[in-house]
Amino acid sequence: MTAFDLADAQRTTPALVSLRAVGKTFPNGLVALADYDLDVREGETLTLLGPSGCGKSTVLRLISGLASPTAGSIDWSAPDIKNNIGFVFQDATLLPWANVFNNVFLPLRLGGLSRQDAAPDVNEALAHVGLADFARTLPRELSGGMRMRCAIARALVTRPALIMMDEPFAALDEVTRFKLNDDLLVLKRRLGATIVFVTHSVFEAAYLSTRIVVMSRRGGRIIDDIRIDPAIARDDDYRSSKSFADICRRASQALRISIEEATQ
Repeated sequence: MTAFDLADAQRTTPALVSLRAVGKTFPNGLVALADYDLDVREGETLTLLGPSGCGKSTVLRLISGLASPTAGSIDWSAPDIKNNIGFVFQDATLLPWANVFNNVFLPLRLGGLSRQDAAPDVNEALAHVGLADFARTLPRELSGGMRMRCAIARALVTRPALIMMDEPFAALDEVTRFKLNDDLLVLKRRLGATIVFVTHSVFEAAYLSTRIVVMSRRGGRIIDDIRIDPAIARDDDYRSSKSFADICRRASQALRISIEEATQ
Protein backbone atom coordinates (compact mmCIF):
# COMPACT_ATOMS: atom_id res chain seq x y z
CA MET A 1 0.00 0.00 0.00
CA THR A 2 1.43 3.39 -0.93
CA ALA A 3 1.56 6.29 1.52
CA PHE A 4 -1.25 7.97 -0.45
CA ASP A 5 -3.40 4.84 -0.37
CA LEU A 6 -2.73 4.37 3.34
CA ALA A 7 -3.67 7.94 4.25
CA ASP A 8 -6.81 7.71 2.12
CA ALA A 9 -7.84 4.41 3.71
CA GLN A 10 -7.32 5.73 7.21
CA ARG A 11 -9.32 8.88 6.51
CA THR A 12 -12.29 6.83 5.28
CA THR A 13 -12.28 4.46 8.28
CA PRO A 14 -15.25 5.34 10.53
CA ALA A 15 -14.51 7.67 13.44
CA LEU A 16 -15.52 6.27 16.82
CA VAL A 17 -15.34 9.73 18.36
CA SER A 18 -14.74 13.21 16.95
CA LEU A 19 -13.63 16.33 18.80
CA ARG A 20 -14.72 19.52 17.08
CA ALA A 21 -13.41 22.97 18.06
CA VAL A 22 -12.94 21.68 21.59
CA GLY A 23 -11.63 24.01 24.25
CA LYS A 24 -10.71 23.34 27.86
CA THR A 25 -9.95 26.17 30.24
CA PHE A 26 -9.38 25.41 33.91
CA PRO A 27 -10.79 27.59 36.73
CA ASN A 28 -7.34 29.16 37.29
CA GLY A 29 -7.44 30.47 33.70
CA LEU A 30 -5.03 27.92 32.23
CA VAL A 31 -5.97 27.10 28.62
CA ALA A 32 -5.22 23.41 28.05
CA LEU A 33 -6.90 23.15 24.66
CA ALA A 34 -8.25 25.72 22.20
CA ASP A 35 -10.21 25.03 19.01
CA TYR A 36 -8.99 21.42 18.99
CA ASP A 37 -10.10 18.98 16.29
CA LEU A 38 -9.42 15.24 16.35
CA ASP A 39 -10.96 12.07 14.89
CA VAL A 40 -10.25 8.76 16.63
CA ARG A 41 -10.85 6.11 13.99
CA GLU A 42 -11.97 2.55 14.52
CA GLY A 43 -9.15 0.04 14.94
CA GLU A 44 -6.24 2.47 15.09
CA THR A 45 -3.59 2.90 17.74
CA LEU A 46 -3.45 6.67 17.99
CA THR A 47 -0.60 8.12 20.03
CA LEU A 48 -0.63 11.68 21.35
CA LEU A 49 2.93 13.00 21.58
CA GLY A 50 4.05 16.35 22.95
CA PRO A 51 5.80 18.14 25.83
CA SER A 52 4.40 18.19 29.35
CA GLY A 53 1.43 20.50 29.66
CA CYS A 54 0.41 20.37 25.98
CA GLY A 55 -3.02 18.85 26.73
CA LYS A 56 -2.42 15.16 25.92
CA SER A 57 -3.91 13.85 29.15
CA THR A 58 -6.70 16.42 28.94
CA VAL A 59 -7.75 14.95 25.58
CA LEU A 60 -7.97 11.49 27.17
CA ARG A 61 -9.98 12.78 30.11
CA LEU A 62 -12.40 14.64 27.84
CA ILE A 63 -12.99 11.62 25.62
CA SER A 64 -13.46 9.31 28.60
CA GLY A 65 -15.89 11.68 30.33
CA LEU A 66 -13.61 12.34 33.30
CA ALA A 67 -13.70 16.04 32.36
CA SER A 68 -16.00 18.27 30.34
CA PRO A 69 -15.02 20.69 27.57
CA THR A 70 -15.58 24.40 28.04
CA ALA A 71 -16.13 24.83 24.30
CA GLY A 72 -16.86 22.73 21.24
CA SER A 73 -18.39 19.26 20.98
CA ILE A 74 -17.44 15.59 21.37
CA ASP A 75 -19.46 13.42 19.01
CA TRP A 76 -19.76 9.61 19.16
CA SER A 77 -20.56 7.22 16.33
CA ALA A 78 -22.69 5.16 18.74
CA PRO A 79 -23.86 6.00 22.28
CA ASP A 80 -22.85 2.62 23.71
CA ILE A 81 -19.16 3.22 22.91
CA LYS A 82 -19.13 6.30 25.14
CA ASN A 83 -20.16 4.12 28.07
CA ASN A 84 -17.67 1.32 27.43
CA ILE A 85 -14.17 2.78 27.66
CA GLY A 86 -11.20 1.19 29.37
CA PHE A 87 -8.68 3.53 31.03
CA VAL A 88 -5.11 2.75 32.09
CA PHE A 89 -3.34 5.46 34.11
CA GLN A 90 0.39 6.08 34.49
CA ASP A 91 0.19 4.59 37.98
CA ALA A 92 -1.45 1.17 38.20
CA THR A 93 -3.85 2.54 40.89
CA LEU A 94 -4.60 -0.92 42.29
CA LEU A 95 -6.46 -1.44 45.56
CA PRO A 96 -3.62 -2.49 47.89
CA TRP A 97 -5.83 -4.67 50.11
CA ALA A 98 -7.40 -6.56 47.19
CA ASN A 99 -5.78 -9.43 45.33
CA VAL A 100 -5.26 -9.43 41.56
CA PHE A 101 -8.59 -11.14 40.86
CA ASN A 102 -10.56 -8.65 42.95
CA ASN A 103 -8.78 -5.65 41.40
CA VAL A 104 -9.72 -6.84 37.92
CA PHE A 105 -13.23 -7.77 39.09
CA LEU A 106 -13.84 -4.21 40.36
CA PRO A 107 -15.39 -2.66 37.19
CA LEU A 108 -17.76 -5.61 36.79
CA ARG A 109 -18.70 -5.51 40.48
CA LEU A 110 -19.45 -1.79 40.21
CA GLY A 111 -21.60 -2.67 37.19
CA GLY A 112 -23.70 -5.01 39.32
CA LEU A 113 -22.26 -8.35 38.20
CA SER A 114 -21.83 -11.09 40.80
CA ARG A 115 -18.44 -12.60 41.46
CA GLN A 116 -19.61 -15.95 40.10
CA ASP A 117 -20.96 -14.45 36.88
CA ALA A 118 -17.89 -12.24 36.43
CA ALA A 119 -15.31 -14.98 37.05
CA PRO A 120 -15.03 -16.18 33.40
CA ASP A 121 -14.42 -12.63 32.14
CA VAL A 122 -11.92 -11.86 34.92
CA ASN A 123 -10.00 -15.08 34.32
CA GLU A 124 -9.95 -14.42 30.57
CA ALA A 125 -8.58 -10.89 31.11
CA LEU A 126 -5.89 -12.24 33.43
CA ALA A 127 -4.94 -14.88 30.88
CA HIS A 128 -4.63 -12.19 28.19
CA VAL A 129 -1.98 -10.36 30.24
CA GLY A 130 -0.17 -13.43 31.55
CA LEU A 131 -1.42 -13.21 35.15
CA ALA A 132 -3.62 -16.32 35.27
CA ASP A 133 -1.40 -17.85 37.95
CA PHE A 134 -1.38 -14.71 40.13
CA ALA A 135 -5.10 -14.23 40.77
CA ARG A 136 -4.73 -14.47 44.57
CA THR A 137 -1.57 -12.34 44.74
CA LEU A 138 -1.63 -8.92 46.43
CA PRO A 139 -0.29 -5.87 44.54
CA ARG A 140 2.66 -5.44 46.94
CA GLU A 141 3.85 -8.91 45.92
CA LEU A 142 3.99 -7.99 42.22
CA SER A 143 6.73 -6.32 40.21
CA GLY A 144 6.05 -2.94 38.61
CA GLY A 145 5.45 -4.56 35.25
CA MET A 146 3.05 -7.11 36.73
CA ARG A 147 1.09 -4.37 38.50
CA MET A 148 0.70 -2.59 35.17
CA ARG A 149 -0.45 -5.86 33.56
CA CYS A 150 -3.09 -6.08 36.27
CA ALA A 151 -4.22 -2.52 35.51
CA ILE A 152 -4.45 -3.39 31.82
CA ALA A 153 -6.48 -6.51 32.62
CA ARG A 154 -8.86 -4.35 34.66
CA ALA A 155 -9.29 -2.05 31.67
CA LEU A 156 -9.90 -5.00 29.35
CA VAL A 157 -12.37 -6.92 31.51
CA THR A 158 -15.40 -4.98 30.25
CA ARG A 159 -14.30 -5.68 26.66
CA PRO A 160 -14.19 -2.00 25.72
CA ALA A 161 -14.28 -0.79 22.15
CA LEU A 162 -11.93 2.05 23.11
CA ILE A 163 -8.94 1.87 25.47
CA MET A 164 -7.33 5.04 26.81
CA MET A 165 -3.74 4.71 28.07
CA ASP A 166 -2.06 7.66 29.80
CA GLU A 167 1.71 7.01 29.84
CA PRO A 168 1.22 3.53 31.32
CA PHE A 169 4.84 2.43 30.92
CA ALA A 170 6.65 5.68 31.75
CA ALA A 171 7.77 4.64 35.25
CA LEU A 172 9.10 1.22 34.19
CA ASP A 173 12.65 0.24 33.31
CA GLU A 174 13.53 0.00 29.61
CA VAL A 175 13.53 -3.82 29.44
CA THR A 176 10.09 -4.09 31.08
CA ARG A 177 8.81 -1.26 28.93
CA PHE A 178 9.90 -2.99 25.71
CA LYS A 179 8.27 -6.23 26.86
CA LEU A 180 4.97 -4.53 27.68
CA ASN A 181 5.07 -2.70 24.34
CA ASP A 182 5.24 -6.09 22.63
CA ASP A 183 2.51 -7.49 24.88
CA LEU A 184 0.26 -4.54 24.06
CA LEU A 185 0.68 -5.18 20.34
CA VAL A 186 -0.31 -8.84 20.87
CA LEU A 187 -3.39 -7.76 22.81
CA LYS A 188 -4.25 -5.26 20.12
CA ARG A 189 -4.18 -7.96 17.42
CA ARG A 190 -6.14 -10.38 19.59
CA LEU A 191 -8.86 -8.00 20.75
CA GLY A 192 -9.10 -5.51 17.88
CA ALA A 193 -9.87 -2.59 20.19
CA THR A 194 -9.10 1.01 19.32
CA ILE A 195 -6.35 2.52 21.49
CA VAL A 196 -5.53 6.15 22.31
CA PHE A 197 -2.07 6.21 23.88
CA VAL A 198 -0.18 9.08 25.52
CA THR A 199 3.61 9.08 25.74
CA HIS A 200 6.62 11.39 25.84
CA SER A 201 8.73 8.80 24.01
CA VAL A 202 9.23 9.22 20.26
CA PHE A 203 10.54 5.65 20.03
CA GLU A 204 7.56 4.17 21.87
CA ALA A 205 5.16 6.16 19.70
CA ALA A 206 6.85 5.01 16.47
CA TYR A 207 6.83 1.38 17.60
CA LEU A 208 3.23 1.09 18.84
CA SER A 209 1.26 3.43 16.65
CA THR A 210 -0.65 3.33 13.43
CA ARG A 211 -0.90 7.12 13.81
CA ILE A 212 1.00 9.74 15.78
CA VAL A 213 -0.44 13.17 16.53
CA VAL A 214 2.20 15.66 17.72
CA MET A 215 0.71 18.47 19.80
CA SER A 216 2.00 21.98 20.44
CA ARG A 217 2.66 23.33 23.90
CA ARG A 218 0.10 26.11 23.49
CA GLY A 219 -3.53 25.12 23.22
CA GLY A 220 -2.82 21.63 21.94
CA ARG A 221 -2.53 22.66 18.29
CA ILE A 222 -1.70 19.67 16.09
CA ILE A 223 1.74 20.20 14.54
CA ASP A 224 1.91 16.91 12.62
CA ASP A 225 -0.33 13.90 11.98
CA ILE A 226 1.85 10.92 11.05
CA ARG A 227 0.20 7.81 9.62
CA ILE A 228 2.02 4.48 9.82
CA ASP A 229 1.14 1.39 7.83
CA PRO A 230 -0.58 -1.01 10.30
CA ALA A 231 0.63 -3.98 8.23
CA ILE A 232 4.27 -3.35 9.23
CA ALA A 233 5.52 -6.12 11.53
CA ARG A 234 6.46 -4.61 14.90
CA ASP A 235 9.58 -6.48 16.03
CA ASP A 236 13.31 -5.98 16.62
CA ASP A 237 13.92 -5.75 12.88
CA TYR A 238 11.43 -2.90 12.67
CA ARG A 239 13.17 -1.05 15.50
CA SER A 240 16.40 -1.08 13.45
CA SER A 241 14.77 -0.36 10.07
CA LYS A 242 14.98 2.77 7.93
CA SER A 243 11.19 3.22 8.06
CA PHE A 244 11.28 3.27 11.87
CA ALA A 245 14.16 5.77 11.81
CA ASP A 246 12.26 7.97 9.32
CA ILE A 247 9.15 7.99 11.51
CA CYS A 248 11.22 8.83 14.60
CA ARG A 249 12.98 11.62 12.73
CA ARG A 250 9.72 13.18 11.53
CA ALA A 251 8.11 12.92 14.98
CA SER A 252 11.26 14.36 16.61
CA GLN A 253 11.26 17.32 14.24
CA ALA A 254 7.61 18.07 15.03
CA LEU A 255 8.30 17.67 18.75
CA ARG A 256 11.24 20.07 18.48
CA ILE A 257 8.93 22.68 16.97
CA SER A 258 6.53 22.13 19.85
CA ILE A 259 9.25 22.54 22.45
CA GLU A 260 10.60 25.69 20.75
CA GLU A 261 7.11 27.19 20.81
CA ALA A 262 6.95 26.53 24.54
CA THR A 263 10.06 28.63 25.16
CA GLN A 264 8.97 31.63 23.09
